[in-house]
Amino acid sequence: MAAGYLSHLAAGRVRVLSAGSEPAASLNPAAVAVMAEEGIDIREATPELLSPDAVLASDVVITMGCGDTCPIFPGKRYEDWELADPAGRDIAAVREIRDHIRARVEALLADLLPAAGA
Repeated sequence: MAAGYLSHLAAGRVRVLSAGSEPAASLNPAAVAVMAEEGIDIREATPELLSPDAVLASDVVITMGCGDTCPIFPGKRYEDWELADPAGRDIAAVREIRDHIRARVEALLADLLPAAGA
């Protein structure tokens, strides 16, 4: 959901890579549904394993609880967003998680692109 929002809201102004330390085999259908409510289609996203190369290619690395399993490199900006896992939650709970993610993505964009009025 975060990558979907970032891609949508940044409108090409940032390059978005999405990966996880323990990616699921497929996307959560509830996450796909609540993002579709926002007009953002994430159906084609594929869960990927976070690689050291992906971290090296990034200026900012957003993690969501991967702890010591995430590659750490000096000079990279890291933020760990504590968010509830949408797995197994009902649609109302997933909407709430989605809304928290949107707020964080908007704050990140405002910080990364302040002159652009993100």
